[in-house]
Amino acid sequence: MPIKLSIVATLYQSAQYLTEFYQRASAVAKQLVGEDYEIILVNDGSPDNSLNIAVQLTESDSHVVVVDLSRNFGHHKAMMAGLEHASGEKIFLIDCDLEEEPEWLISFSEQMTAEKSDVVYGVQAERKGDWFEKWSGAIYYSIFNWLSHIDHPKNIVTARLMTRRYVNALLSHKEREMVISCLWVITGFKQCSQTVKKHTTSNTTYSLSKKLGYLVNAITSFSEFPLKMIFLCGIVVFCAAMLYASILTFNRLFMSQPVDGWTSIMVSIWVLGGMVISFIGIIGIYLAKIFSETKQRPYVIVRDIHGKQKR
Repeated sequence: MPIKLSIVATLYQSAQYLTEFYQRASAVAKQLVGEDYEIILVNDGSPDNSLNIAVQLTESDSHVVVVDLSRNFGHHKAMMAGLEHASGEKIFLIDCDLEEEPEWLISFSEQMTAEKSDVVYGVQAERKGDWFEKWSGAIYYSIFNWLSHIDHPKNIVTARLMTRRYVNALLSHKEREMVISCLWVITGFKQCSQTVKKHTTSNTTYSLSKKLGYLVNAITSFSEFPLKMIFLCGIVVFCAAMLYASILTFNRLFMSQPVDGWTSIMVSIWVLGGMVISFIGIIGIYLAKIFSETKQRPYVIVRDIHGKQKR
């Protein structure tokens, strides 16, 4: 028989926050559903002693279950692994670094009941961080929403309360190279946002290179526009070349102008060569994703599960 509530969080360099997160999450869960809850902690190959602290929590509290992954697979895959092991009728997904408050669960639950929705997710009124963080975030959402057919909410946070049927539908996606925020959107159902204030407790682990990689992965996973762009650019270049060739032919036959221009020829070669190389790169990215998906490797490997509620 399913329990009423599952709280799911991932662990990566979380040792300094984990105890307080556990205490606050337990308190709010008891306030909402009594003792009928579980806390799923997914250790995503954390290099600190997060796993040891989490295992100690399982020994003192039967509500806590620790899913220990065999290595670091990434935040998105670790979250999906946690959702796979959650058995609650409602599932509250949240980061454990205390930048997101466990107490949001109460207001999320009230809104879910009032609006009869399947998802209530947090949205920042203003993106946290310095000017570059805010600027890069705005650029990311603008580019992604333009290239894809997904209306991705801006400045969303991890924290979200979901119903069992929504999570079951979310888990039906079988991508290996996943972008979980996009999967949240395309899964559908009635989703409502709630404005929250995200705190700053540590430096972000998402470097500029990771953000660029995330953008490329998101676009190539959810949009075929780059491939269409290659075709359209080819048509434009072909039409421009035919027009220029017609002008040269006309000038040579009817205006008696000699055909020259070594510089323009070299520029054309460099431009077309750069376009060809970049287009091959775009096709290569899509082929690499197809290659990764067709191998059907598991997106995470669980080394062990700790806790009295072992599955």
